[in-house]
Amino acid sequence: MATEENRQSQRLDMFLKLSRLIRRRSIAKEICVAGCVQINGRIAKAGSDVRAGDCLTIDIRDRFLHVRVLRLPHRPDGPEGVVEILSSPGES
Repeated sequence: MATEENRQSQRLDMFLKLSRLIRRRSIAKEICVAGCVQINGRIAKAGSDVRAGDCLTIDIRDRFLHVRVLRLPHRPDGPEGVVEILSSPGES
């Protein structure tokens, strides 16, 4: 089952909403269009696929997040257990 779960993917805007990293899907789409979200170091569109193990960087206004995807949520779960917060580049 673990290998089957790793092959699954989810739209980036939906992942951001269901993980509660972003409150609404429309806002998630807007920040993707603005080029503020990266998957594994590459700028991502709202429809880009997110998989378990991917690293996301979200840079909006005064908030900078660098996270690793642990699993894909199927309902609004909150970030605990869904993502692992990583230290930002340049942080001690």
